Amino acid sequence: MGDVSAEQEDQPLTLSFDEAQRAVLVDFTPQPGAAAVTEEGLRATLAEHGWGAFRMSAEALAALLAACSAGTAVASLRIAEAVDATFSVALSEDQMLAHLSLVPAEGGAAVSRDAVLAALTELGVQSGVDQTALTEALAAGVADHMVIARGLAPEHGADGRLEPCQTQPRTRSPKVSESGQVDYRDLGDLLVVHPGDALMRRIPPTAGTPGRTLTGAIVPAQPGKAVVFGADLPGTKRSAEDPDLLVAAITGQPVLRHDGMIVEPVLVIESVSMTSGNIRFEGSVKIKGDVESGMTVSATGDIEVGGVAELATLDAGGSVVVRGGIIGALGRKDGKSSGAPITRAAVSVEAGYAQNAHIEAGDCIVIEDAAIQCELVAANHIVVGRKKRGCLIGGRHQATMSLTAKEVGSPQRLTTQIELGINPAMHKQMLELAKSRDAKETQLLEVSKLLALARQHPGRLPDATVTKARQTAAAIAAAIAELREQYEEINRKVALSLGARVIATQKIYESVEVHLAGHRFRVPREYGACAVGLDREGQLGLLAPDEPALD
Repeated sequence: MGDVSAEQEDQPLTLSFDEAQRAVLVDFTPQPGAAAVTEEGLRATLAEHGWGAFRMSAEALAALLAACSAGTAVASLRIAEAVDATFSVALSEDQMLAHLSLVPAEGGAAVSRDAVLAALTELGVQSGVDQTALTEALAAGVADHMVIARGLAPEHGADGRLEPCQTQPRTRSPKVSESGQVDYRDLGDLLVVHPGDALMRRIPPTAGTPGRTLTGAIVPAQPGKAVVFGADLPGTKRSAEDPDLLVAAITGQPVLRHDGMIVEPVLVIESVSMTSGNIRFEGSVKIKGDVESGMTVSATGDIEVGGVAELATLDAGGSVVVRGGIIGALGRKDGKSSGAPITRAAVSVEAGYAQNAHIEAGDCIVIEDAAIQCELVAANHIVVGRKKRGCLIGGRHQATMSLTAKEVGSPQRLTTQIELGINPAMHKQMLELAKSRDAKETQLLEVSKLLALARQHPGRLPDATVTKARQTAAAIAAAIAELREQYEEINRKVALSLGARVIATQKIYESVEVHLAGHRFRVPREYGACAVGLDREGQLGLLAPDEPALD
């Protein structure tokens, strides 16, 4: 045992290191008039001799200071000791992760890499050690449940998918940019296919790649799910040479669906007049010129008019685009009659301008220039004006989510009525969906009883009957899932409708009247850019244009 002596002014302390105990011992001999022994001085002395990192005993320190204060001699008091670092390694329950917990040394030896690796080997770890993480932990000298080894996770199989062969199939919804902005103008270009043209290929699922735990056990991968073409895809057929390839059966417009692709025939005509007669077509219609007064164009797909539709009826199962304007009969003596002209689209309506027109859309209505004394009814949005004037003047308008125009109302104080939020038709649709779903569930229950009987009494029912029952049950289950999805989508719109807005990007005038969620607000005077909607307290009134919607 070697001694190292140190003094604090006139008060001597003798420190010594005991190799066997790996501890620092202190001896104190009181001397009259000597300076007091302090903890700071003692720690400084330990540090001078390389023992500063040792673990100091709080009890021994207190006893030493008390003895020094009382002038009592102290002999071979164990004041500090060298403590080695300790560690533990544990595997996660699934044996995919190894965690290291490391308590740092206090003057003793650090944990070695070999010791940790040996502990991992003892646990059965065969591979997957993160050498970088282990190096960082050992260098830091401390770790708390740190991951130092990982098993090989399985790569699950990719689901099968339907991949379009045509590069420009038209969808039934507006395009959404990466930033989330919706462009209601861009619904895709018309693309014509011919019999035999490839439309869509079915890509099979992959099996995936199994993984391996740290201890070498195999972790199976989940295979991907297969996908099938829809049962009803009009205008298409399976390729005779390749059952995974869907091809066109007719000439027409390919339309993308979630379960495949259909082909809608397209009719192109110069104009609609007394010469052509009314147009009723199963597919899309493209009219290069005008639709004249009193004429009707009805199509299951889209309707595109290159000119003006004046006092005419346009009814589309897709979208309606009128490059010129739509002129209706509102305000005329016969403007409210059952045969009055109307423009109706299941998806969207876009027009250069609208005057005295009644327009309905299942999604949105976009008017480029002005809408004067019209009735605009959109399931989601109404937009008036982009590069042109953008004036919404007079009339009655209804939209679930928003109405946006550069100017709402007019300086002449024409009453402009706007209804926002859920319309009665949506509530009716929810009730009808729930009724249809309940009926389907009753049908499924009856078919399930038949299948249960077949399982309990094998051979009692013909095989053809059992097979048909299974197919029927699958079809009913799919229909129920579709009905539930439609119901939830409408329910989501009900919640979102509370954030509906009338947005005037430039000006809103007196006599504009807004209805929302049972509230009514009449604009009292002229304002600049603003919005009308529910505030945080649920009151309907003026808001800043960019004020967040009511949660």
